[in-house]
Amino acid sequence: MATIDVFNLEKAKVDEMDLSDEVFNTEVREYLIHEAVKIQLANRRAGTVKVKTRSEVSGGGRKPFKQKGTGGARQGCIRAPHYPGGGVAFGPQPKIYNLSMNKKARKAAIKSVLSLFYKGNKLTVVNNFDLESVSTKSFVSVLDRFELTKTLLVIDSDNKNLVLSARNIKNVKVLYADSLNIFDMMKYQNVMISQAAVKKVEGALTV
Repeated sequence: MATIDVFNLEKAKVDEMDLSDEVFNTEVREYLIHEAVKIQLANRRAGTVKVKTRSEVSGGGRKPFKQKGTGGARQGCIRAPHYPGGGVAFGPQPKIYNLSMNKKARKAAIKSVLSLFYKGNKLTVVNNFDLESVSTKSFVSVLDRFELTKTLLVIDSDNKNLVLSARNIKNVKVLYADSLNIFDMMKYQNVMISQAAVKKVEGALTV
């Protein structure tokens, strides 16, 4: 079974905990990670872009001028695509981009990313994120102490002081353990997670 050191926010080792090999030390399946990111980004697309075709543009029902005798090309409607204000030919229409991934594959993708962080020594476990007050400066010093940049903070329950302290720090995001997703995990280079959140993640991914 994989093990990892547990630190407090002063970077003093306070404990050591076992990690589930099934979650944090499994095979890294890059193809699943790629598929999960692609699906998550596709599902963010609204697909609501829409332009009017010549049949939907108002006005221009009658023939603009007679068929013959003008010396110009025949025209049937001033709302044709080549007229200013006319409809658009082959323009974008509403589309559903939603894709799906089965639950087993999605869990395997998250396990792969967690294992990638663990094997790359990019996973830091702390006993808790208990901050005495809201202070961005103080929390920046915590990250500096651990020499962390572009960090995803994973917590198990509501922590107002941490959320408010970290929200203005560049390249830092707070995420709840039950909201782990591939895109956010791959966006950051390091993961700092509380002990309680580790157990919550393991419980969710081993069911």
